[in-house]
Amino acid sequence: MPMETKGVPIRTETPQAGKARVLLVDDHKSVLLTLSAVLERNGFFVVPASSVNDALKHIAAETFDVLLSDLHMPNPGDGLTVVSAMRNSNPRAVTLIFSGFPAMKEAAAAILLQADEILIKPMDVKTLIQTIRNRLEQKVRPVHKVESVATILENETESTIEGWLARVELEPKMIPVALDRQTRCEHLPQLFKDLVFRLRNPRPLGSRPATSTAAAAHGLMRRKQGYSAAMMVEESRMLQVSIFQTLQYNLHKVDFSLLLVSVMEIADEVDSQLAQAMASYVSEPYTAPGAIQA
Repeated sequence: MPMETKGVPIRTETPQAGKARVLLVDDHKSVLLTLSAVLERNGFFVVPASSVNDALKHIAAETFDVLLSDLHMPNPGDGLTVVSAMRNSNPRAVTLIFSGFPAMKEAAAAILLQADEILIKPMDVKTLIQTIRNRLEQKVRPVHKVESVATILENETESTIEGWLARVELEPKMIPVALDRQTRCEHLPQLFKDLVFRLRNPRPLGSRPATSTAAAAHGLMRRKQGYSAAMMVEESRMLQVSIFQTLQYNLHKVDFSLLLVSVMEIADEVDSQLAQAMASYVSEPYTAPGAIQA
């Protein structure tokens, strides 16, 4: 007899030879029961999971040919965590995401590079079955490369700095100090090295920040260059925007299971570096360039 967890039957028998194994993930019991029955009648062996955590446990312990997962369980994008885990554990598995929001079809370019296809609820049963079979029949399926946020930022440091510089140069009223490109950006390579190190060696959010001599030197230099405190804050804000834009461009590579934690680490590290730079900036009375000292 099948076991039951939260009212959803859990398969315990060994699948018959030749049957493709499907991990079906949805937080609605009715969807799990209905789709499980439909898939089984069409020759698939189905393992249901009613939450992201349940799905991750199955992925860690078993091998699957197909992942069929809801996108919202219950939070938007929860299904991408399951997709990323499957990509890491079994990169050749067919991964299908379904959503009750038709607009996802038009906004799914990055997600489609994580999942093989997005299906919109309510799904036509014949279309679903044929989609799974078509994907399974592909002899060689592309293996999607998944990278950590640290690796992406390390590889895209130069392009991110260029994006930041373009933003700064488009805001002459916010940052009117005239500097050449090298001088404007000279603090950023070390900042990115510190950021990548932080992402690869995470520490509890809110803990005492690591001391950055480069950040302190940056604060002193910006004071000498004539920056106001408001300019430094705006400059830092633009940097965070540029970093997150880089991640947006590379969503097809991102390991979604770690994305939220990485984003919080990025914000905390950039803010910490700004705080250290500001502390250095105000450590001595500010004298505007060209001012006559008493």
